[in-house]
Amino acid sequence: MRDRGQALRRVLEDAETLLELESEGESGLDDDFAAALAEAERRAEDLEVSMMLSDEEDHHNAYISIHPGAGGVDAQDWAEMLLRMYQRWSERTGFRWELQELLPGDGAGIKSATARVVGPDAYGWAKAERGVHRLVRISPFDAQARRHTAFASVDVIPEVDDSIEIEILDKDLRVDTFRSSGAGGQHVNVTDSAVRITHLPTGIVVSCQDERSQHRNRDKAMKMLRSRLYERILREREEARAAAAGDKKQIDFGSQIRSYVLAPYRMVKDHRTGLEVGDVDRVLDGDLEPFMKAWLLSRSGDG
Repeated sequence: MRDRGQALRRVLEDAETLLELESEGESGLDDDFAAALAEAERRAEDLEVSMMLSDEEDHHNAYISIHPGAGGVDAQDWAEMLLRMYQRWSERTGFRWELQELLPGDGAGIKSATARVVGPDAYGWAKAERGVHRLVRISPFDAQARRHTAFASVDVIPEVDDSIEIEILDKDLRVDTFRSSGAGGQHVNVTDSAVRITHLPTGIVVSCQDERSQHRNRDKAMKMLRSRLYERILREREEARAAAAGDKKQIDFGSQIRSYVLAPYRMVKDHRTGLEVGDVDRVLDGDLEPFMKAWLLSRSGDG
Protein backbone atom coordinates (compact mmCIF):
# COMPACT_ATOMS: atom_id res chain seq x y z
CA MET A 1 0.00 0.00 0.00
CA ARG A 2 2.90 2.34 0.77
CA ASP A 3 4.31 1.86 -2.76
CA ARG A 4 0.92 2.74 -4.27
CA GLY A 5 0.72 5.87 -2.12
CA GLN A 6 4.17 6.98 -3.22
CA ALA A 7 3.32 6.34 -6.88
CA LEU A 8 0.20 8.49 -6.54
CA ARG A 9 2.22 11.27 -4.91
CA ARG A 10 4.71 11.26 -7.82
CA VAL A 11 1.91 11.49 -10.41
CA LEU A 12 0.33 14.40 -8.53
CA GLU A 13 3.70 16.16 -8.35
CA ASP A 14 4.12 15.73 -12.12
CA ALA A 15 0.66 17.23 -12.69
CA GLU A 16 1.52 20.17 -10.41
CA THR A 17 4.75 20.75 -12.33
CA LEU A 18 2.87 20.79 -15.65
CA LEU A 19 0.37 23.26 -14.21
CA GLU A 20 3.18 25.55 -13.07
CA LEU A 21 4.87 25.39 -16.47
CA GLU A 22 1.60 26.27 -18.18
CA SER A 23 1.08 29.24 -15.84
CA GLU A 24 4.58 30.46 -16.80
CA GLY A 25 3.66 30.56 -20.47
CA GLU A 26 4.53 27.09 -21.70
CA SER A 27 2.07 25.92 -24.38
CA GLY A 28 0.97 22.53 -25.68
CA LEU A 29 0.82 20.93 -22.24
CA ASP A 30 -2.94 20.43 -22.06
CA ASP A 31 -2.83 16.81 -23.22
CA ASP A 32 0.03 15.96 -20.85
CA PHE A 33 -1.81 17.55 -17.94
CA ALA A 34 -5.05 15.71 -18.75
CA ALA A 35 -3.13 12.42 -19.00
CA ALA A 36 -1.46 13.06 -15.62
CA LEU A 37 -4.80 13.77 -13.98
CA ALA A 38 -6.32 10.59 -15.47
CA GLU A 39 -3.37 8.57 -14.19
CA ALA A 40 -3.69 10.15 -10.74
CA GLU A 41 -7.38 9.28 -10.64
CA ARG A 42 -6.65 5.66 -11.58
CA ARG A 43 -3.91 5.34 -8.97
CA ALA A 44 -6.12 6.96 -6.31
CA GLU A 45 -8.85 4.42 -7.02
CA ASP A 46 -6.34 1.55 -6.86
CA LEU A 47 -5.08 2.88 -3.52
CA GLU A 48 -8.63 3.10 -2.17
CA VAL A 49 -9.35 -0.45 -3.27
CA SER A 50 -6.12 -1.71 -1.68
CA MET A 51 -7.20 -0.05 1.58
CA MET A 52 -10.43 -2.05 1.39
CA LEU A 53 -8.40 -5.27 1.25
CA SER A 54 -7.38 -4.77 4.84
CA ASP A 55 -9.01 -7.77 6.54
CA GLU A 56 -6.52 -10.45 7.50
CA GLU A 57 -8.22 -13.08 5.36
CA ASP A 58 -8.29 -10.83 2.25
CA HIS A 59 -4.68 -11.73 1.47
CA HIS A 60 -5.36 -15.48 1.47
CA ASN A 61 -6.06 -17.80 -1.43
CA ALA A 62 -9.74 -18.48 -2.11
CA TYR A 63 -12.10 -21.36 -2.75
CA ILE A 64 -14.93 -20.69 -5.21
CA SER A 65 -17.87 -23.10 -5.17
CA ILE A 66 -20.74 -23.00 -7.68
CA HIS A 67 -24.14 -24.70 -7.46
CA PRO A 68 -27.11 -24.42 -9.86
CA GLY A 69 -30.41 -23.22 -8.44
CA ALA A 70 -33.86 -22.90 -9.95
CA GLY A 71 -34.01 -23.43 -13.70
CA GLY A 72 -33.36 -27.11 -14.33
CA VAL A 73 -30.88 -27.94 -17.08
CA ASP A 74 -30.56 -24.21 -17.88
CA ALA A 75 -29.34 -23.62 -14.33
CA GLN A 76 -26.81 -26.45 -14.64
CA ASP A 77 -25.56 -24.97 -17.91
CA TRP A 78 -25.43 -21.51 -16.29
CA ALA A 79 -23.36 -22.90 -13.42
CA GLU A 80 -20.85 -24.26 -15.93
CA MET A 81 -20.76 -20.87 -17.71
CA LEU A 82 -19.95 -19.22 -14.37
CA LEU A 83 -17.22 -21.78 -13.72
CA ARG A 84 -15.60 -20.86 -17.03
CA MET A 85 -16.05 -17.13 -16.30
CA TYR A 86 -14.14 -17.39 -13.02
CA GLN A 87 -11.43 -19.52 -14.59
CA ARG A 88 -10.95 -16.86 -17.27
CA TRP A 89 -10.96 -14.12 -14.61
CA SER A 90 -8.27 -16.04 -12.72
CA GLU A 91 -6.14 -16.31 -15.85
CA ARG A 92 -6.62 -12.60 -16.66
CA THR A 93 -5.44 -11.53 -13.21
CA GLY A 94 -2.50 -13.91 -13.02
CA PHE A 95 -3.97 -16.16 -10.33
CA ARG A 96 -3.49 -19.92 -10.45
CA TRP A 97 -6.71 -21.89 -10.98
CA GLU A 98 -6.97 -25.40 -9.49
CA LEU A 99 -10.19 -27.35 -10.01
CA GLN A 100 -10.81 -29.34 -6.81
CA GLU A 101 -14.04 -31.18 -7.61
CA LEU A 102 -16.66 -31.22 -10.34
CA LEU A 103 -19.97 -33.08 -10.55
CA PRO A 104 -21.42 -33.11 -14.08
CA GLY A 105 -25.07 -32.27 -14.57
CA ASP A 106 -27.78 -34.42 -16.08
CA GLY A 107 -27.63 -33.81 -19.80
CA ALA A 108 -25.65 -30.57 -19.66
CA GLY A 109 -23.73 -28.29 -17.32
CA ILE A 110 -22.69 -29.14 -13.78
CA LYS A 111 -24.35 -29.95 -10.48
CA SER A 112 -21.49 -28.49 -8.46
CA ALA A 113 -17.87 -27.45 -8.70
CA THR A 114 -15.18 -26.10 -6.41
CA ALA A 115 -11.92 -24.47 -7.47
CA ARG A 116 -8.96 -23.07 -5.56
CA VAL A 117 -7.69 -19.64 -6.65
CA VAL A 118 -4.07 -19.01 -5.68
CA GLY A 119 -2.48 -15.57 -5.60
CA PRO A 120 -2.02 -12.35 -3.58
CA ASP A 121 -5.37 -10.95 -2.34
CA ALA A 122 -7.28 -13.70 -4.18
CA TYR A 123 -9.98 -13.88 -1.49
CA GLY A 124 -10.14 -10.11 -1.10
CA TRP A 125 -11.16 -9.79 -4.75
CA ALA A 126 -13.17 -12.97 -5.19
CA LYS A 127 -15.41 -12.38 -2.16
CA ALA A 128 -17.21 -9.73 -4.22
CA GLU A 129 -18.78 -12.60 -6.19
CA ARG A 130 -20.48 -14.33 -3.26
CA GLY A 131 -24.23 -14.60 -3.84
CA VAL A 132 -26.83 -15.63 -6.41
CA HIS A 133 -26.22 -14.88 -10.10
CA ARG A 134 -29.21 -14.67 -12.49
CA LEU A 135 -29.19 -15.43 -16.21
CA VAL A 136 -31.92 -14.43 -18.68
CA ARG A 137 -31.64 -15.79 -22.23
CA ILE A 138 -33.33 -17.73 -25.02
CA SER A 139 -32.83 -21.27 -23.77
CA PRO A 140 -30.83 -23.54 -26.10
CA PHE A 141 -32.66 -26.44 -24.44
CA ASP A 142 -36.15 -25.20 -25.31
CA ALA A 143 -37.42 -26.46 -28.67
CA GLN A 144 -39.80 -23.46 -28.82
CA ALA A 145 -36.93 -21.01 -28.26
CA ARG A 146 -38.56 -19.33 -25.29
CA ARG A 147 -36.82 -17.01 -22.85
CA HIS A 148 -35.78 -18.69 -19.60
CA THR A 149 -34.39 -17.44 -16.30
CA ALA A 150 -31.81 -19.53 -14.45
CA PHE A 151 -30.02 -19.05 -11.15
CA ALA A 152 -26.75 -20.30 -9.69
CA SER A 153 -25.14 -19.60 -6.34
CA VAL A 154 -21.49 -18.73 -5.87
CA ASP A 155 -19.81 -19.21 -2.51
CA VAL A 156 -16.33 -17.86 -1.78
CA ILE A 157 -14.29 -18.69 1.31
CA PRO A 158 -10.70 -17.87 2.32
CA GLU A 159 -8.14 -20.64 2.49
CA VAL A 160 -6.67 -20.84 5.97
CA ASP A 161 -2.99 -21.40 6.64
CA ASP A 162 -1.27 -23.14 9.53
CA SER A 163 -1.19 -19.95 11.61
CA ILE A 164 -4.95 -20.25 12.18
CA GLU A 165 -5.96 -22.98 14.59
CA ILE A 166 -9.14 -24.88 13.72
CA GLU A 167 -9.81 -27.91 15.93
CA ILE A 168 -11.19 -30.89 14.02
CA LEU A 169 -11.71 -34.18 15.87
CA ASP A 170 -11.50 -37.49 14.04
CA LYS A 171 -14.69 -38.68 15.71
CA ASP A 172 -16.54 -35.77 14.10
CA LEU A 173 -15.65 -36.88 10.57
CA ARG A 174 -17.17 -39.33 8.12
CA VAL A 175 -14.84 -40.07 5.21
CA ASP A 176 -16.14 -41.69 2.02
CA THR A 177 -14.24 -42.60 -1.13
CA PHE A 178 -15.71 -42.79 -4.61
CA ARG A 179 -14.77 -42.81 -8.27
CA SER A 180 -14.55 -39.50 -10.05
CA SER A 181 -17.57 -38.77 -12.20
CA GLY A 182 -15.86 -36.19 -14.39
CA ALA A 183 -16.83 -35.92 -18.04
CA GLY A 184 -13.28 -36.50 -19.23
CA GLY A 185 -9.80 -35.02 -19.32
CA GLN A 186 -7.06 -34.81 -16.74
CA HIS A 187 -9.33 -34.73 -13.69
CA VAL A 188 -10.79 -38.22 -14.13
CA ASN A 189 -9.51 -40.89 -11.78
CA VAL A 190 -9.24 -44.51 -12.83
CA THR A 191 -9.53 -45.73 -9.21
CA ASP A 192 -11.80 -44.89 -6.28
CA SER A 193 -9.43 -42.14 -5.14
CA ALA A 194 -11.90 -39.26 -4.84
CA VAL A 195 -12.66 -38.33 -1.23
CA ARG A 196 -15.74 -36.86 0.43
CA ILE A 197 -15.56 -35.69 4.06
CA THR A 198 -18.59 -34.85 6.19
CA HIS A 199 -18.15 -32.80 9.35
CA LEU A 200 -20.90 -34.28 11.50
CA PRO A 201 -21.40 -31.45 14.05
CA THR A 202 -21.99 -28.81 11.35
CA GLY A 203 -23.11 -30.90 8.38
CA ILE A 204 -20.44 -29.31 6.18
CA VAL A 205 -19.47 -31.59 3.27
CA VAL A 206 -16.32 -31.20 1.17
CA SER A 207 -14.85 -33.37 -1.54
CA CYS A 208 -11.80 -33.49 -3.78
CA GLN A 209 -11.14 -35.54 -6.91
CA ASP A 210 -8.31 -33.53 -8.43
CA GLU A 211 -5.49 -35.95 -7.56
CA ARG A 212 -4.99 -39.59 -8.47
CA SER A 213 -3.80 -40.32 -4.95
CA GLN A 214 -6.52 -40.87 -2.34
CA HIS A 215 -4.14 -39.58 0.33
CA ARG A 216 -3.54 -36.29 -1.50
CA ASN A 217 -7.24 -35.85 -2.19
CA ARG A 218 -7.92 -36.36 1.53
CA ASP A 219 -5.30 -33.76 2.44
CA LYS A 220 -6.85 -31.23 0.05
CA ALA A 221 -10.36 -31.99 1.30
CA MET A 222 -9.24 -31.51 4.91
CA LYS A 223 -7.69 -28.15 4.00
CA MET A 224 -10.95 -27.14 2.38
CA LEU A 225 -12.89 -28.27 5.47
CA ARG A 226 -10.67 -26.15 7.73
CA SER A 227 -11.34 -23.18 5.46
CA ARG A 228 -15.11 -23.73 5.55
CA LEU A 229 -15.09 -23.98 9.33
CA TYR A 230 -13.04 -20.78 9.51
CA GLU A 231 -15.47 -19.03 7.17
CA ARG A 232 -18.31 -20.15 9.44
CA ILE A 233 -16.53 -18.48 12.38
CA LEU A 234 -16.06 -15.28 10.36
CA ARG A 235 -19.73 -15.26 9.36
CA GLU A 236 -20.92 -15.72 12.95
CA ARG A 237 -18.55 -12.94 14.05
CA GLU A 238 -19.95 -10.59 11.37
CA GLU A 239 -23.53 -11.40 12.38
CA ALA A 240 -22.71 -10.68 16.02
CA ARG A 241 -21.01 -7.40 15.07
CA ALA A 242 -24.04 -6.33 13.02
CA ALA A 243 -26.41 -7.24 15.86
CA ALA A 244 -24.32 -5.28 18.37
CA ALA A 245 -24.36 -2.26 16.06
CA GLY A 246 -28.12 -2.49 15.67
CA ASP A 247 -27.83 -3.15 11.95
CA LYS A 248 -31.30 -4.03 10.70
CA LYS A 249 -30.07 -5.41 7.37
CA GLN A 250 -30.06 -9.16 7.00
CA ILE A 251 -26.64 -10.64 6.37
CA ASP A 252 -27.70 -12.89 3.54
CA PHE A 253 -24.95 -14.52 1.53
CA GLY A 254 -27.52 -16.04 -0.81
CA SER A 255 -29.10 -12.83 -2.05
CA GLN A 256 -29.22 -12.09 -5.77
CA ILE A 257 -26.30 -9.84 -6.60
CA ARG A 258 -26.11 -9.67 -10.38
CA SER A 259 -28.19 -10.25 -13.51
CA TYR A 260 -26.79 -11.29 -16.89
CA VAL A 261 -29.38 -10.57 -19.58
CA LEU A 262 -28.82 -11.98 -23.08
CA ALA A 263 -32.38 -11.46 -24.38
CA PRO A 264 -34.37 -9.37 -25.23
CA TYR A 265 -31.43 -6.96 -24.73
CA ARG A 266 -27.83 -7.53 -23.62
CA MET A 267 -26.58 -6.19 -20.31
CA VAL A 268 -24.96 -7.23 -17.05
CA LYS A 269 -26.19 -5.32 -14.00
CA ASP A 270 -24.88 -5.52 -10.45
CA HIS A 271 -27.81 -4.92 -8.11
CA ARG A 272 -25.61 -3.90 -5.18
CA THR A 273 -23.74 -1.07 -6.89
CA GLY A 274 -25.96 -0.28 -9.87
CA LEU A 275 -23.04 -0.81 -12.27
CA GLU A 276 -24.21 -1.80 -15.76
CA VAL A 277 -22.03 -3.19 -18.58
CA GLY A 278 -23.33 -3.73 -22.10
CA ASP A 279 -20.55 -6.01 -23.34
CA VAL A 280 -21.90 -9.26 -21.89
CA ASP A 281 -19.45 -11.46 -23.80
CA ARG A 282 -16.47 -9.65 -22.30
CA VAL A 283 -17.88 -10.10 -18.79
CA LEU A 284 -18.54 -13.81 -19.35
CA ASP A 285 -14.97 -14.06 -20.62
CA GLY A 286 -13.71 -13.02 -17.20
CA ASP A 287 -13.62 -9.21 -17.22
CA LEU A 288 -14.95 -8.90 -13.66
CA GLU A 289 -12.62 -6.28 -12.20
CA PRO A 290 -15.04 -3.34 -12.74
CA PHE A 291 -17.74 -5.16 -10.74
CA MET A 292 -15.36 -6.25 -8.00
CA LYS A 293 -13.79 -2.80 -7.72
CA ALA A 294 -17.18 -1.05 -7.62
CA TRP A 295 -18.35 -3.37 -4.84
CA LEU A 296 -15.20 -2.84 -2.78
CA LEU A 297 -15.50 0.94 -3.15
CA SER A 298 -19.20 0.85 -2.23
CA ARG A 299 -18.32 -0.95 1.00
CA SER A 300 -15.80 1.80 1.71
CA GLY A 301 -18.63 4.31 1.38
CA ASP A 302 -20.78 2.33 3.82
CA GLY A 303 -18.03 2.60 6.40
